[in-house]
Amino acid sequence: MKKPSEAPHIHTPLPGPKAKAIIQMDKQYISPSYTRPYPLVIKQGRGAMVEDVDGNRFLDFTAGIAVTTTGHAHPRVVKAVQKQAAKFLHMAGTDFYYEPQSLLAKKLAEIAPGPSEKRVLFSNSGAEAVEAAFKLARYVTKRSRMIAFLGAFHGRTLGALSLTGSKAVQVNHFAPLIPEVTHIGYGYCYRCPYNLKYPSCEMACARYLEDVLFKKTVPADEVAAIIVEPIQGEGGYVSPPPEFHKILRDITRRHGILLIADEVQSGMGRTGKMFAIEHWGIEPDIICTAKGLASGLPLGAVIAKANLMSWVPGSHGSTFGGNPVACVAALETIKLLEEGLIDNAAKTGGYLLEKLRALQEKFPLIGDVRGKGLMVGIELVRDEKKSPAARERDAIVEACFRKGLLLLGCGESGIRFSPPLVITQHQVDIACAILEEAFRSVC
Repeated sequence: MKKPSEAPHIHTPLPGPKAKAIIQMDKQYISPSYTRPYPLVIKQGRGAMVEDVDGNRFLDFTAGIAVTTTGHAHPRVVKAVQKQAAKFLHMAGTDFYYEPQSLLAKKLAEIAPGPSEKRVLFSNSGAEAVEAAFKLARYVTKRSRMIAFLGAFHGRTLGALSLTGSKAVQVNHFAPLIPEVTHIGYGYCYRCPYNLKYPSCEMACARYLEDVLFKKTVPADEVAAIIVEPIQGEGGYVSPPPEFHKILRDITRRHGILLIADEVQSGMGRTGKMFAIEHWGIEPDIICTAKGLASGLPLGAVIAKANLMSWVPGSHGSTFGGNPVACVAALETIKLLEEGLIDNAAKTGGYLLEKLRALQEKFPLIGDVRGKGLMVGIELVRDEKKSPAARERDAIVEACFRKGLLLLGCGESGIRFSPPLVITQHQVDIACAILEEAFRSVC
């Protein structure tokens, strides 16, 4: 796209002829386990716009599942990658030293929330970061049990999958999973399974942990860590009640349990702060980050309090984790975040929430609008009982694609809005206009 436009333009049937050929080849050779909601075959991208192989132009409100933080092919990130690639592409950071890895570790330790000194371990992905955090928690505490939350998605590798409580299809036929993992309800809105007994969701989860779980089935002194997404991602872009994370932090301190914040989707400026947990003023013991860390290159990281990252050489490592090209991309990403993209996420995210709430007034199908920064979700419901409208959700996502807006579902009947953090208010207007057309065609 030599002259990027802020508006979509569809000029062929979707998928177009070139896209059809690639999709056919894909079906023959690619694993059928991949989830493709609609037939998009991308050729190139710039900022918040992508173009398919047939020349159709789309406004991207997915950012590659919250990955392309600085937009597609940001020139500064591309320049940093090209410069490093001309020097060397790889030199296993678990066996040797190179400056980009050390510089990025220093930067992540400095920007992580809380006053404690931090140390960093690099991985290739969010799932690998969660695996490492899982192992570190057991190593440090010498305890075996873990507590996670229903609705949470932590990854598909075996340890991360054992912590995941998102969808049955993700765990079906993979048993036995890692033992001694207990899932409890996440204190949110009308779906909290405990809010009928206690006056608030956050109190419900706190009381359930200490009055039920720790007394009856899971001894607190055997729990290594509680892992939580500050805002649930795949589970529906759901924020917990105001006191939820504070109470969780207090419980973990009382019982010597580590608190792991899975910031794989919510971190790196997406919510209008560098890490989402900062909205609640909490310092976790361990943070997992990935996705938006390197603006599209594969990179994950575990950021832990320095006194906790005490394992000996050989306890954990990664051949490609902290790859030098990915590290320089991450360093440039963080610079761009600090120079204004975090502020844009907060400001433009607030504008997006206002526009979506205006649509909610027009369409009763929108049962909830929620989010922080540019991590925003809407929930589609059929009736006053808020029965999930999954079929209608899928139809609206498909209709938006046909009109040039890329969206993804989340949870049972949610739609997520996670555009690159370079998105403009004008592009938000375009997206919401397309969304309104889609609602009118479906309702």
